Amino acid sequence: MKKILVTGSSGLIGSEVCVYFHNKGYHVHGLDNNQRAVFFGESGDTRWKQRHLMLMLKNFEHHEMDIRDRSGILKLLHVIKPDMIINTAAQPSHDKAASIPFDDFDINAVGTLNLLEAARRSCSDAPFIHMSTNKVYGDAPNRIKMKELDTRWDYDDPFFADGISETFTIDQSKHSLFGASKVASDIMTQEYGRYFNMPTCVLRGGCLTGPNHSGVELHGFLSYLVKCNLSSNEYIIYGYKGKQVRDNIHSYDVACLIHEFVKSPRAGEVYNLGGGKENSCSIIEAFKEVENLTGISQKYSYLSENRIGDHVCYYSNLGKIKSHFPTWRVTKTLKQIFSEIVNAMQTRTQNIKP
Repeated sequence: MKKILVTGSSGLIGSEVCVYFHNKGYHVHGLDNNQRAVFFGESGDTRWKQRHLMLMLKNFEHHEMDIRDRSGILKLLHVIKPDMIINTAAQPSHDKAASIPFDDFDINAVGTLNLLEAARRSCSDAPFIHMSTNKVYGDAPNRIKMKELDTRWDYDDPFFADGISETFTIDQSKHSLFGASKVASDIMTQEYGRYFNMPTCVLRGGCLTGPNHSGVELHGFLSYLVKCNLSSNEYIIYGYKGKQVRDNIHSYDVACLIHEFVKSPRAGEVYNLGGGKENSCSIIEAFKEVENLTGISQKYSYLSENRIGDHVCYYSNLGKIKSHFPTWRVTKTLKQIFSEIVNAMQTRTQNIKP
């Protein structure tokens, strides 16, 4: 039986990947230490998902380990020798990073290096997929000419009609400390692929989402928005009139793309991965979608100052992915994503009522 190692296995993408490849017949090794609860408190706790994986997947093994534990990571990969490695573990918030810069860099950059070197020593032929972020582009996308529409900002340059491609600059822009640490991990993953000819891949995610997200204000846009709506809590909009745009992709479609890469791996590859323009929305557009599903008016307040390094508009150009993997496509529409998140949260809320 083939083996897969998934770091951040209790998180949104990690848990989806665990289930997906378990269903494909893999023995799944999940590595997680619930660091999200340390970052974001009780609302970010992912133990519920860990328990679910351990209960539902018969060929799943949980490893309580931090990717900063270099000797532990080297030893674990030497013992397991997985057939593929998916690194989804991260400090994921560009706001939080400023208050914990050492933790942010050690987890995002050094932790990724620990995994890459362990893979090189023990299983260099195993495809290594690293979840990066569109924040590696910093605020450079804000230099693109924009147009303001009724409910969103959009690009006013035909060159970017289909979104941001992988050739866009990551240099000389403001990233946030989180963006900078992810740049380091992104480039290091590419370098291990190119320098050592290892099958590595970087996925620069847009808004990765789905019903398994433990969304909080500092990370998890749609999940947190739905949580605020269902609990009638105030959602705070930071700048850009609430018209800032993100493209959203369901965690299942991310897992499907990972599978495509595993079947046809390349060395040091990079892909921008999001829902594309069709799955993009602004905050105020998202309010309307959720209100239509729940019947609850969204409470919100507005702060005119935007978050440091935040994008006015970002959606991924999926052209490169589609050219390399022509059978892959985005299967979950934006409406389906909203519906799944709302239904999942309503169900979880009902299940914890006394």
